[in-house]
Amino acid sequence: MIALGLTLIYGVLQIPNFSHGALYMIGAYVAYFSIVSFGFPYWVGLITSVITLFCVGMFVERVAFRPLYDKPLINAFIVAVGLILIFENGALAIWGPEFRRLPAPSSAVIELSGAIITMQRIIVIAAALLLIAAVHFFVKKTRLGAAIEATAQNREGAQLMGINVYLMGGITFGIGTSLAAVAGVLIAPIFLIYPSMGVPVIGMAFVIMIVGGMGSFLGAVAGGYLIGLLETLVSSYITTYFTEVILFGLLVVVLAIKPTGLFGKGH
Repeated sequence: MIALGLTLIYGVLQIPNFSHGALYMIGAYVAYFSIVSFGFPYWVGLITSVITLFCVGMFVERVAFRPLYDKPLINAFIVAVGLILIFENGALAIWGPEFRRLPAPSSAVIELSGAIITMQRIIVIAAALLLIAAVHFFVKKTRLGAAIEATAQNREGAQLMGINVYLMGGITFGIGTSLAAVAGVLIAPIFLIYPSMGVPVIGMAFVIMIVGGMGSFLGAVAGGYLIGLLETLVSSYITTYFTEVILFGLLVVVLAIKPTGLFGKGH
């Protein structure tokens, strides 16, 4: 879901948003305090986080990235790194360095063909599949989605056809950030919430996006499952120490054979 959000943002804005992991972390914190401090049910906390991060995403795009559309890419990269520092240190100052765990909506444990799996992990899988389908339907079957896709394909042409490309950019950034928020809230009952929780995630998300193909929806989905499966197999049958080495090695091999990624298109 994080890689899918990155892909949407890059496809429309051509910006590799390295601060996406920090926004994933903010989404987890918003849900945590909505549920723990204000007593919201888990699913209400999830919706609260999605709406909040959608607004945060639109604000970040408008203030931080929109002035850089016609500037060299390195400028956006520097801004993204600065946003990481702002979000992580802000979270550290506001919420402290303590590790927190979000209560799961269900503590059920299910046995499937001899494998034991918690209900929360099933929820994560189901939610990922549902959101992938929902985003695909939104982009391909709705008028707004068509406008976003047109902006991604030809920004100047979309603008000549009367599409507000700046608004499309803000909405896309908001949707991408919302997907990161969903990922943060769903994974929070399994792992811990802390200010730098987005650091390891964003690296893997970029590997997924690059392997699948920069800006490719299908590539983000296929790359996510490919990397996830490979990571599990390597950890289970070989070693956990060199998992990242092997995954980044795969990245190098894929780029050497097909520089645009598995589903990317050349220009």
